[in-house]
Amino acid sequence: MTDLTNYQKAGNKLYHKLHLSTYPVAIKYIKSKDEIPDGAMRPSAFGRKMALCQAITQARRAGSTIAMTADDNFCTPATAGHQWVDISLEDLLESQVRQGWHKDLESEKRRFEASAKLLATKDIGRMMGYIGFICSPLHEAYDIPDSVLVYGDGVQLTHIIQALSYEHLHAPSSTFEGFGETCLKGGLIPFVTEIPQVILPGAGDRSFAGISEHEMAVGMPANLVFYTLENLFKTGGLSGQFSYANGS
Repeated sequence: MTDLTNYQKAGNKLYHKLHLSTYPVAIKYIKSKDEIPDGAMRPSAFGRKMALCQAITQARRAGSTIAMTADDNFCTPATAGHQWVDISLEDLLESQVRQGWHKDLESEKRRFEASAKLLATKDIGRMMGYIGFICSPLHEAYDIPDSVLVYGDGVQLTHIIQALSYEHLHAPSSTFEGFGETCLKGGLIPFVTEIPQVILPGAGDRSFAGISEHEMAVGMPANLVFYTLENLFKTGGLSGQFSYANGS
């Protein structure tokens, strides 16, 4: 098993090789609050809540380590999607109708059915028992992560996707709707399906988490960060390396 130090080194290498403006993020899912490390910040400890995408922003921009559970998260669909609390489908759909994310109840039902198809029965089983996650900069991860989330511009993400697809063994498989992307596709879906995801930040991501207009992201099973580094800039041979080195 690859040890923590290698993950931390990989986070540092990826950050510098791609000239990222924010740190790659390590996401670790936990089954007990006892797993929260000393020094990790919890919004609920200050009588506040934040969204999962906001916590990730704090990790990648400020270098913070933040623990998030249902007690810390104000975003109902993210909590329900992770199954951290038992929320009925009727209540979940009603909450989304009230917020006006989609046209009406029938639209919300169709969206939920489409989202459910992303996860097989075995994937849903892997989600059971978890109560939260801890996010931190990968180069300062406190434990071996389950998922790694990298934000960047179009050129930087192209290189990551090409690296993952170099042998066409780990090509990302994604659908897009600009809704709930960071919280689900950034960490949960790569963790339970072991398939990388491309993230198109939605209105919630951009308004709550302050994600920049030019930013997109890739979420991957954590171990694939090494595969990404191994194959970075190989697509196109020397011409691919030269074009990136010259900023094109």
